[in-house]
Amino acid sequence: MSETLATIGEFGMIHRIHKLLQKEGVQAPGVTLGIGDDTASFQPRPGYEVLVTCDCLVEGRHYLPDFISPMDLGRRAMIINISDIGAMGGKPLYALVSLGLKTDTLVEDVETMYRGFIMELNPFEASIIGGNLTGSDETNFIDITLIGEVEKDKLMLRSTAREGDAILVTGHPGQAAAGLQLLLHPPSAKDLGKHPLVRIYNTPSHRAQEGRAVALSGNATAMIDTSDGFLGDLGHICQESGVGAELFQENFPLSKDLKQAAAQLKRNPYELFLQESDDYELIITCSPDNAAKIGSVIAGISNVPVSEVGKITQTIGNIQLISPDGTRHRLTPTGWNHFTK
Repeated sequence: MSETLATIGEFGMIHRIHKLLQKEGVQAPGVTLGIGDDTASFQPRPGYEVLVTCDCLVEGRHYLPDFISPMDLGRRAMIINISDIGAMGGKPLYALVSLGLKTDTLVEDVETMYRGFIMELNPFEASIIGGNLTGSDETNFIDITLIGEVEKDKLMLRSTAREGDAILVTGHPGQAAAGLQLLLHPPSAKDLGKHPLVRIYNTPSHRAQEGRAVALSGNATAMIDTSDGFLGDLGHICQESGVGAELFQENFPLSKDLKQAAAQLKRNPYELFLQESDDYELIITCSPDNAAKIGSVIAGISNVPVSEVGKITQTIGNIQLISPDGTRHRLTPTGWNHFTK
């Protein structure tokens, strides 16, 4: 009979987690006190700023439990936090994981979820140094606080874009949005679990290595990840920097898979690219003279494509979409909103 949390209890589960982390995780540098006391402790490095981010995933709201494995769920939860650290030019170091779980949750599933956390942290030599377990009556949730570091003069912000800057984006935004729509409105009875866009939705790719390389190069003026969708996060840059933007529709990097899914869903692929999504790509602004340099920096890290899709303008908050025929449409920045249906 499979063990559940009701069988082994809170402290039994904590003991299992501690053993798993000791065996399969890594010990991040700077930790002076890890799991076992009321708090963890670490020593910041001189010359670095400490970065702190947190994100929560709620069952049914941020993931569909019937379509994602515990391993992929753990990976996804950690990826979205790693993405935030990377978008600031930093490196993740320490994670605190809080879980709200139903009593009938399988112990094996919790351990597998932690293996997903570890899979994403180990490449950075980052470790889980604490957290919390609590019971949840109706839905499970995952709440992660991730701590990182960045050199004091390399911190990337969303408030430092300048008029005339080129707007770059990594990868193919919109694919995760299409993957979710395929799950919600399946065009056929086929098993969607193996569909490439569903896989991208369930386990997106962070660009932390690429973001850190861009920050260290000194060639970018501003950077943000696309966790709220391309248009929503470009809107954040424009708002915080006091600028506007022009986007060239013909330059949008639409993947073949996205175009095919859009046709199946009867959706406009450009809308999927622009609107809310669970892609964690990077929007980067830079002097036009540095666009090719940033592309080269990222090419030295991975094969992730970099596309120049627009430019920063003077008019605050005014984002214009320019069609191939020259027609202009004003866009209203919208992205993921936790409090809309």
